[in-house]
Amino acid sequence: MKKTSFATALGMLAITLLLSACSPQFDWRDYRSPDAQFTALFPGKPSVLTREINLDGKKVSLTMTASEAEGNTFAIGSATLASAEQAQAALPAMKTALLNNIKGTVRSEKSAVAASSTPAGTRQKSSLSIEATGSQNGKPVLLVGRFVALDKRIFQIVIVGQESKLSRENIETFMDSVKLQ
Repeated sequence: MKKTSFATALGMLAITLLLSACSPQFDWRDYRSPDAQFTALFPGKPSVLTREINLDGKKVSLTMTASEAEGNTFAIGSATLASAEQAQAALPAMKTALLNNIKGTVRSEKSAVAASSTPAGTRQKSSLSIEATGSQNGKPVLLVGRFVALDKRIFQIVIVGQESKLSRENIETFMDSVKLQ
């Protein structure tokens, strides 16, 4: 399998979405990913693409599920790492890769760590959320992202698009709809 950078994989997915987009309007659809263990509302029928990426020196098979609406990309990436420690360490690397992709500047950032008890044992969850501005294809863009480590699995929940075409309502609809299992 060819080694692909995170930014290249995201760019390839964006091109795929551009070519397969059937409607520029928001048409919220419930999506359940059986292999990545999440549910979410996407603003159109999502496409799924799996690529090997280099995440801070580690080869990772990342599955991206994404759709596009009004030129904005709504995506959830997921992968499983060897340990919960590796998953937690991957969060800043995912953030850096996306910021580099748009030559971005962080507007706001927050992080959280939590543990919860389940019948199967204790689950570790770390998250890092950002809002950043940058440019893509010479145009200014807004990046809203949440990076989550849940035990050995990592998730990136991302919206990238022109700020003037992204309402807070649509950002919140997507971000709040994501449920990780």
